[in-house]
Amino acid sequence: MIPPAPLRLRIDLDALAANWRQLRALAGVDAGAAVKADGYGLGAKAVVERLYAEGCRTFYVSNWQEAAALAGHPPDLRVLVLHGIDAADLPAALSIDAEPVLISPEQVALWRAHGAGRRCDIMVDTGMNRLGFGWRGFCTEMFAGMDVNTVHTHLACADEPEHALNALQRDRFAQVVAALGVRGAIANTAGICLGRDYAFGHVRPGIGIYGGVAGMRQVVFPEARVIQCRDLPAGDASGYGATWTATRDSRLAVLNLGYADGYLRGFSDRGEAIVGGKRARVVGRVSMDMIIIDITDTPPVAPGEHVEIVYDLAEAAHLSGLSEYELLTGLGARYERIYT
Repeated sequence: MIPPAPLRLRIDLDALAANWRQLRALAGVDAGAAVKADGYGLGAKAVVERLYAEGCRTFYVSNWQEAAALAGHPPDLRVLVLHGIDAADLPAALSIDAEPVLISPEQVALWRAHGAGRRCDIMVDTGMNRLGFGWRGFCTEMFAGMDVNTVHTHLACADEPEHALNALQRDRFAQVVAALGVRGAIANTAGICLGRDYAFGHVRPGIGIYGGVAGMRQVVFPEARVIQCRDLPAGDASGYGATWTATRDSRLAVLNLGYADGYLRGFSDRGEAIVGGKRARVVGRVSMDMIIIDITDTPPVAPGEHVEIVYDLAEAAHLSGLSEYELLTGLGARYERIYT
């Protein structure tokens, strides 16, 4: 019989829903939700079910494999595939209840030929120079007769509010929206925070829903199991490379968590766990499957017990040098995901 997973990931779905409601209220318009990368690592199905109950009806994934994982959703729920469609995707696209966000003339031609008049969205590039139709000389005739629901673009510098490109992209996009005469969507989480000038008719929050922006509630709480505790005399080192040396007699705990689980080396000598209500510092390097914490000043803990890993995303990003996106999407499959 396979034992329970020693790593646990507590996911607070009420906090996730509260974050989505806060972002929707801030934008003042209809809000969807990005659930690509398996709901930013938290489990897309669970995220979709909770946000659907809150009134969210539009969800964004990257590819058709991710769309297929959400099969069987209610008929009033839209799943949009941000990478659009190519010939290899057609069998899935014609059998899955999801819609492409078309990004090129070739994709438009493919959807016209095979989509049987089904609805779609389109993406216009207004300055990021990544995906989408160019804003210069944008031609609305290409979409004549098509059921286009929403036109999108993506801000390159939304997390830098003073960057001049933000307003430039907004103004370029406004021209495209007016010419096409459909609903516009420019703002991800950071775009929502730029103000209602960036809301247009629809927004696509992502990282903020999952707690990755200041002022949002924490959603993810990793917990690791203690494997062993040991006493270390002053002067002895611990971990690979002997990068940490005890300056006093110390007691250490080894936890079953490492960079294979998304807890990367940036947390070496910086990360923390919570033991009996007190913080315990990670000492030495993070290794593949283990970290070591200093529990000299915490209440006792024994092998087999679980301790919470400090994982407020803003704080963890500051400590590790990783982005909030990396911190979430890197959480691996060895965690048992527990939804509360």
